[in-house]
Amino acid sequence: MYVLIDDDPAGLALRRLRPWHRLLAHCQAGRLDRRLAEGTSPEASAALAARAMRLTSLDFRHDLAASLRRIVVATGEPAAVRAVQVAAPKSAGAARPLRVPIRHARISQSARPLAELAARLATPGPVPVRGVAMVTRLLSEGTGPLYREASRDDLSLIAERAAQALTL
Repeated sequence: MYVLIDDDPAGLALRRLRPWHRLLAHCQAGRLDRRLAEGTSPEASAALAARAMRLTSLDFRHDLAASLRRIVVATGEPAAVRAVQVAAPKSAGAARPLRVPIRHARISQSARPLAELAARLATPGPVPVRGVAMVTRLLSEGTGPLYREASRDDLSLIAERAAQALTL
């Protein structure tokens, strides 16, 4: 597989994506997601390009959307999910129990924007990697507003910004 990388003095160059690039992208996923969420171009390095390919795959996006839906439903807000749900694989709505404590009150207040974000993630077609990276950070940051009461971040605002970033 080949990707465009901006490491040539003349501009973009076509480079072969090697297996170690994918491994590096997997091992450094958190750092790469942070850079992509901040707006770094995926063409900046082979590892960023490999991570961007993984993040924007429809299977990965369906998994993220299912995670968001499970979180919203776990807070007792299934109506918000049903109101904006799009056609997704049957496994995407599977009711698996959550394994980490979440901030129920905060998530309940942000149920609609989170459900809309899940719907946008599950929509077929290309999406900007920045929006998907923002969602991975939201779900994986243990000190963020989903999991920590002391977090001062506005969960609704974060969900709305990520949804906007998913628009081409």
